Amino acid sequence: MTNPAAHVNGSGDPDRRDETTEPGPSGTDPQQPEPQEQTLLEQMGGISGLIYSSVPVLVFVLANALGGLTVGIWSALGSAVLITVIRVVRKEPLQPAISGFFGVGIAAFIAYQTGSAKGFFLFGIWTSLVYGGVFALSILFRWPLVGVIWSGLNGHGQGWRKDRKSVFAYDLATATFVLIFAARFIVQKWLYDEDLTGWLAFARLAMGYPLFAIALVVTVWAVRKAQLRQKELEEAETVDDDAVEAALRAKYSGE
Repeated sequence: MTNPAAHVNGSGDPDRRDETTEPGPSGTDPQQPEPQEQTLLEQMGGISGLIYSSVPVLVFVLANALGGLTVGIWSALGSAVLITVIRVVRKEPLQPAISGFFGVGIAAFIAYQTGSAKGFFLFGIWTSLVYGGVFALSILFRWPLVGVIWSGLNGHGQGWRKDRKSVFAYDLATATFVLIFAARFIVQKWLYDEDLTGWLAFARLAMGYPLFAIALVVTVWAVRKAQLRQKELEEAETVDDDAVEAALRAKYSGE
């Protein structure tokens, strides 16, 4: 009679398990690839998230020019709702859409209260100032926000703060955001004060993607620099531990 165990594991030894199907220590498949970390762009909603964020602004400007302030406000709100629905249907991350919807809602409310189309951009102008101030303070207090946010999103902890080179890299990335927020506030506030609503809308879009791309490049550099430093420090610590252990063994073996 044929041995069932030998037939199942494909070998002549009934006590030998098939190593290719044996699960790992935690019960998971050892051949299953580990989940990859999301990039910063993916965490912010990806390319589609960046595009969606500009749609309500374009809709507001066009609708306001064609039908007036009220039409512009309701059109912007409608486009924000439509974007949220599209994300739900496509099963895309909702956080960027929800944040964008509330931002458009606040902007529309301010425009309605002020009775002016330029009021739609006032919330974004002052938000840039607040963000720039917070990022600047984080550098002064040695908690650069780019490092804090990145490490928090990916569960890496804040151990990088013990290394000066890692902190400096994140300082540069955070300072880049400070400059961007400052530039947005200065330029757009001037356009707001001069009642240049059309140029204000243009500046809102032009100072979005291009400047964000610059900040993204610096952020990626800082993240890679810090991760490389952490790896080097971990390897150095391992070598030190091995050296101490070898010295202790040599000491006690000679006694």
